Amino acid sequence: MSLHAVYYDLIWADERTHEFRRQFLSGRPVRWYVYLNAPVARLGPVIDLGPAVVDTPQRIAAIAERACVGNGASVLEYVRDLERAFAIPIERVSEYPGVSIAELKAELGVFHPPQGYVKLRNHPELLGVCESVTAESPVREMTVRGR
Repeated sequence: MSLHAVYYDLIWADERTHEFRRQFLSGRPVRWYVYLNAPVARLGPVIDLGPAVVDTPQRIAAIAERACVGNGASVLEYVRDLERAFAIPIERVSEYPGVSIAELKAELGVFHPPQGYVKLRNHPELLGVCESVTAESPVREMTVRGR
């Protein structure tokens, strides 16, 4: 999945403990290889996510509000038209040197930043790139404390 750098920075500032999505996997933890959108345009962070909380938009917005006062309204606006939405707890974040979009395109031939989540088992070439990124030592790591 892609992420804007401003939200990624909030994780490191301990101001973001959940990822909120309109669609996601449920019932199991997930390792998220993060593509940071332009202007960063880089694959490098890895975030371990706990099992998603799947609930009504109002309850998901309440989780957002508890995690960061004032965030509930924007999350509710984002998921308002759904029957169910997803609050995914962020458990751990690791940052690796990573690869730029130019390097991704050179390695894969074609690369379009993901608009949603991508199951890497269905994309072995991209999985290989992700594994090579995490073969290096992380630049920094942090366990995220939920609120």
